[in-house]
Amino acid sequence: MAIPLTVIQRSPDPESPQQSRDRRPTLTERFRAMGRSRIGALLLVAATLVAIVWANISFAGYEQFWETHLNIGVGDLQLDFTLHSLVNDALMAIFFFTVGLEVRREFAIGELTSWSRAVVPVVAAIFGLAVPAIIYVMFTLGTGMEHAWGVVISTDTAFLVGALALVGPHATGRLRVFLLALAVVDDIGALSIIALVYTEHFYPVPLIVAAVGLAGVYFTRYLRGGRGPVYATLAIIVWLAFLASGVHPTLAGVAIALLIPVYRPNRRDVEHALDLARTFRQSPNTEYARAAANSLRESISINERLQSAWGPYVAYVVLPLFALANAGVRLSGDILLGAIVSPIAWGVLVGLVVGKFVGVFGSTALLRVLRIGDFGPGLTLDRLAGGAALCGIGFTISLFIVDLAIPGEEAQNAARVGVLAATIVAFLVATVLFRISDAHRPKEEAGVRLMRPVDPARDHVFGSPDAPFEIVEYGDFQCGFCLKATGSVVEVQRELGDRLRYVWRHAPLTRFHPNALAAAEASEAAARQGKFFEFERSLFADQEHQLPSDIMRRAEELGLDLDRFEDDLASSEVAARVRDDMLDAEAMDITAVPTFFINGRRHVGPYDARSLIRALQETTDAPVAEQPHPGTV
Repeated sequence: MAIPLTVIQRSPDPESPQQSRDRRPTLTERFRAMGRSRIGALLLVAATLVAIVWANISFAGYEQFWETHLNIGVGDLQLDFTLHSLVNDALMAIFFFTVGLEVRREFAIGELTSWSRAVVPVVAAIFGLAVPAIIYVMFTLGTGMEHAWGVVISTDTAFLVGALALVGPHATGRLRVFLLALAVVDDIGALSIIALVYTEHFYPVPLIVAAVGLAGVYFTRYLRGGRGPVYATLAIIVWLAFLASGVHPTLAGVAIALLIPVYRPNRRDVEHALDLARTFRQSPNTEYARAAANSLRESISINERLQSAWGPYVAYVVLPLFALANAGVRLSGDILLGAIVSPIAWGVLVGLVVGKFVGVFGSTALLRVLRIGDFGPGLTLDRLAGGAALCGIGFTISLFIVDLAIPGEEAQNAARVGVLAATIVAFLVATVLFRISDAHRPKEEAGVRLMRPVDPARDHVFGSPDAPFEIVEYGDFQCGFCLKATGSVVEVQRELGDRLRYVWRHAPLTRFHPNALAAAEASEAAARQGKFFEFERSLFADQEHQLPSDIMRRAEELGLDLDRFEDDLASSEVAARVRDDMLDAEAMDITAVPTFFINGRRHVGPYDARSLIRALQETTDAPVAEQPHPGTV
């Protein structure tokens, strides 16, 4: 029997590869390619160095500049701020606002929605808060500065993500997800401690005004239009109320963010936006353009729009300004000698570097030994060790709490030296640990073996679970090569019958195939009604039509419960299931689809049926004899 040859080496790049090779990238393109995380981290470092140099060249000039007074007000209502307090009380409220948005999102549709995924970062964050505080108190016992333990509790999320992008290991996706979830819980703890422990003067009456304003923030979601100005006005009122109450006004940003709605895009909203876009295309005018733009914007939750809008300002402006205003430590011989013998400086340094590492790594290692929680392939102990070391970078919130918790310039200088030293040491230790980790995992060996064993309770398995032969495919429903390779798999199934089990896993190339991720999530929603492979075949049968309306039409044709299907499409569980496969693919360095694993080992070469059968035979002791087709003798 003749089997057609299908040779597929990599997925096509829709961009012109020759043009990209011949043209050198511009400075702007290189800057963008670095990513916000790396750029933000580098700007933080630069601002810190400028502040230190400035303070050591002219400390009086540094202090005088940041103590410049600004008067803001109308009539008898006047607010008097220094530039330093404007940065720490007003601009940092924007930073904490974005932190609150991320917290809200993670608990609504992110990593913290499922207990099995959340338990590991939550436990790690709790121990990462407690152990550093205990170590700091042990170092400062009897000094009168024990109450400043809040300086060492929190990890700087911006620095953490930036440092991971700069020095992290190959394929950091799952580690990054874990550290971000940990940082969210860490931030909740730090913000709670700021509110409960470091509020000196408390006046309850203004908080009544704040509560009314927060109620207004919640109900603003029901306005048909003009929500932006209403949110802005209420945010200012709430911030002023927090300021008057004695509770640190930055916490107003968190309170507001937690009331901002977050949701996954709704199919009807997306369809409406597409209809308006088509209308504008047929009859381009200002009214249709505005309606289409508004509809597209409204299909995305306010939470995600605000994160996208304010994220660059926080990374590129707010945090560098904060570092410039707070990292100005004089590094004279006397101050450095004082810090060397200061229990405060040592408490901060050891608390952050050792305490965070012991708290985070120790708790995760224990959970792993006890097999509690979902770690996922690639989140190994050596990677966790590097991530735990990075958690010792406290920087932003540490410097922030130094001003709140420690009186006196000498003690503050010692604490700041400790914070800066901890940042450097934690970064260097993490770099060494990641380099050791990569040395034991050469890039060229990544993904030679299947990292996540096939689990019939989790995976989509076609064929007998006890079959001696196994093919696992990582694919993309919008990829033409995957369609052809699937045809080869059908040929193999016809030859081997019940002796083969075939497993599909998701690796949508979203850069090249814009509808692939939505199709993968739709297939998972169909799987919840027992129709995964039927939906898969439907998707492959018409790859050109995978818009939301096409997805729903397929679900109806397959007899699915449409209401349940639509609810599952919007659920965090479905999104997490697809993301898990994508993170597994990244950990195994899968950059092109289809990618096959034959009996647990990566297949390299053509994907025609005969080649797959030959690979199955080479990786098992069982003979692979061709079976006659139905109707043959």
